[in-house]
Amino acid sequence: MKIQNFKQLATNSQKKAALAILEAGLDAADPKKSIKKFVKPNKFTSKNLYVVAFGKSAGLMASALSSILKIKKGIVVVPKGSKHQINAKKFQVFRSGHPLPNNVSVKAAKAILQFLEQRKKDDFVIFLVSGGGSALVSYPNGISLNEKISVNKLLLKSGATIQEFNCVRKHLSKIKGGMMVKNLKCKAVSLVMSDVIDNDLSSISSGCTYYDSTTFQDALKILKKYNLYNKIPARAKKHLADGAKGLIEETPKKSKIKNQIIATNKDCLESMATKARLMGFSTKPIRISEDVVAAAKKILKNIPKRKNWCIVFGGEPTVNVTGRGKGGRNQELVLHLLRNSQKIKNDFLMASIGTDGIDGNTNAAGALIEKFSISKNKIDPYLKNNNSNAFFKKYGGLVKTGYTGTNLLDVGIILT
Repeated sequence: MKIQNFKQLATNSQKKAALAILEAGLDAADPKKSIKKFVKPNKFTSKNLYVVAFGKSAGLMASALSSILKIKKGIVVVPKGSKHQINAKKFQVFRSGHPLPNNVSVKAAKAILQFLEQRKKDDFVIFLVSGGGSALVSYPNGISLNEKISVNKLLLKSGATIQEFNCVRKHLSKIKGGMMVKNLKCKAVSLVMSDVIDNDLSSISSGCTYYDSTTFQDALKILKKYNLYNKIPARAKKHLADGAKGLIEETPKKSKIKNQIIATNKDCLESMATKARLMGFSTKPIRISEDVVAAAKKILKNIPKRKNWCIVFGGEPTVNVTGRGKGGRNQELVLHLLRNSQKIKNDFLMASIGTDGIDGNTNAAGALIEKFSISKNKIDPYLKNNNSNAFFKKYGGLVKTGYTGTNLLDVGIILT
């Protein structure tokens, strides 16, 4: 059971059903299942197998791979605070910062590059990539770590898409956008768990093992689009400007190794829909990538008037952070759903959680709540201050999983 407070939340049959459906989504996101599905004992013939794993799923991916193949050694980079056990004798383990990089992130990046430099022609490297790697592995180029963090903070609060966020990060990095494998001398493959809507390999963990189609000029346009250009550190501004002038080498525009996606958010949604149908619900899938306000409206428009329906939705909406409260996109989405559902006559349950188990700057995965009558005036102050966590602490409904060791975007349901 991945939902730690399942019993406390399951106070009636509808909540119990909703939690079981969410649990099915989390179960489908288990990296061990994906690795075992794609990796067979006879798939890799090299006797010199090495692993480089980074991202929120890195620990479980590396453990699963080690149970199938004979790995000589490797490097695993996971978020600080994740408690998944990794074979420390075989792997050098780094526990880095997320969502913002820290000094360990830089140490991890340098260690990976050194590790790859040591590989010989007859070696074979298996990269295990999952969401979160952009912060967990960081090697600033032309700027300090603190300056890089400053840029990241501004982008996190701007409402920029993950693609836009990554474009800027890649052009301030020595490893992102294919730079990690640029000088690799041996054969390699990258097995990837997708944490982006369109499964764009260049966006997952900033495409360290892929390639980059964006440019320094694109990065400058994005910063100007969100009025951040004059807010970023002077050295970051100079580095990007020099790159746009051709004074700094661009990111690789061609992939050096094969990258294979082995799990997506769709896997979670399909598993949830199957579970819902087995429980007697009709189902309808929805993909969301808008900001939470638009995503809530989109979901509510699709609510059937009939009973025994389960809308299964997934993706990753954005939040424009203007307040100083505690919350995350899942909790804020559920709160917007509750606010905007007051005029809808039929009752239903709504829930949304992050498959990684950590929603925003809180220790909750998301929230689950049944529709009830409440004044919008009581909800609005929480939304204005991005303080959805405080609302659900008061009214109940926080879903707790802790670090799940996976990351396949967000999943949610509407149950009528």
